[in-house]
Amino acid sequence: MDKIRALIVDDSSVMRKIVERSLRQAGVDLVKVTEAGNGAEALASLQDNPVDLILCDINMPVMDGLEFVREAAKLECAKGVPIVMITTEGSESHVVQALSAGARGYIRKPLTPDQVKEHVLPVLVKKP
Repeated sequence: MDKIRALIVDDSSVMRKIVERSLRQAGVDLVKVTEAGNGAEALASLQDNPVDLILCDINMPVMDGLEFVREAAKLECAKGVPIVMITTEGSESHVVQALSAGARGYIRKPLTPDQVKEHVLPVLVKKP
């Protein structure tokens, strides 16, 4: 696997660090990590910071994760970049909404390195 540039989108700075640590513990070779506190910040960041992977919370202020996924799909700079949702939401409807909006995977919090191996590594290998 190549070195990965990741964008981690979550309104909790602590959760962003947990996600980064879980990626590293799962063996993802992170060369650069960009953080955003909500979907709007993430969209702005994508314009200047190309990434290979996006991990995004669903429940955030300003712009939630589902809206972010829909808007990111319209950006040329985000085409083909896998988005994995990370959330406390457990309902099947949220899973369906995230995947329908363009997410390639879905992980429920609390995030563990094993979940990263199961849900994130496959999308990195199968980039379109």
